Amino acid sequence: MIGKTRQAASDPRGVLVPQFSSGRFEHRRDAPCAALADFVEHYWYVSWDMQGHPAQTQETLPHPNVHFVIERQDAGIFGVHTARYTRLLEGQGYAFGIKFRPAGFHSFLDAPLDTIADSRVAADAVFSLDGSRFVEEVRAIAAADGGFDGMAGAAEAFLLARVPAADVQLLRANALVAAIADDPELRTVDALAAQSRMNKRALQRLFQQYVGVGPKWVIKRYRMHEAVAQLQSGSVQLAQLALDLGYFDQAHFVRDFTSLVGKPPGEYVRQLSVKP
Repeated sequence: MIGKTRQAASDPRGVLVPQFSSGRFEHRRDAPCAALADFVEHYWYVSWDMQGHPAQTQETLPHPNVHFVIERQDAGIFGVHTARYTRLLEGQGYAFGIKFRPAGFHSFLDAPLDTIADSRVAADAVFSLDGSRFVEEVRAIAAADGGFDGMAGAAEAFLLARVPAADVQLLRANALVAAIADDPELRTVDALAAQSRMNKRALQRLFQQYVGVGPKWVIKRYRMHEAVAQLQSGSVQLAQLALDLGYFDQAHFVRDFTSLVGKPPGEYVRQLSVKP
């Protein structure tokens, strides 16, 4: 079956707390089958058990993606979240999600993705009553201890039954976001416009409709993802890092980093050095 040919997803980026000081936390991801590769980036699953331990705060940087998230008592479709995401993990819990490719949810929503940026949409609003049935199916799998593989299989079957028609603009938007993510030298909208052979106004329209945020936002967020990855990797000179990311000086980099991460880079590094 085509829905069975999945491969492991790449390592996550943008996770600000790589490990917790106590408790149990699990994070798994799985890429979709080929038939869904233009629409879905990966399926993901997190579970935690903080019973007998202090609650832990997990924070992640935003990505230019829509997520369909299902928890034990909550579910919804979340447009691109433009700020840092913070979640207090306490007791026991889990969350299963579908992370759509940057433009991948456009065909399912059948509306510009900027209309749901920083907002939440009920599953039924997009998938009718089938959305609620799918949510309950995933919860039943979790309750029966069917695990992540069972949830991902259910999600794949659900989406394969609804594969949208091909959309050239969707593919173009996905490719442009991938180019930004893969090329640290792509630092400005002007450079992206030149590479894509699109004028800036057309580029802006494409991103707002198919991704949900503008190209400048995507460029800045992926450069900040790179900054966090570099800081987590070990010894990094902040001045050089700022230059490598396209900043004219360290002060502007520190300002942007602090605004998004919630603390300046030096404090973030010190936090990472505290061993659990």
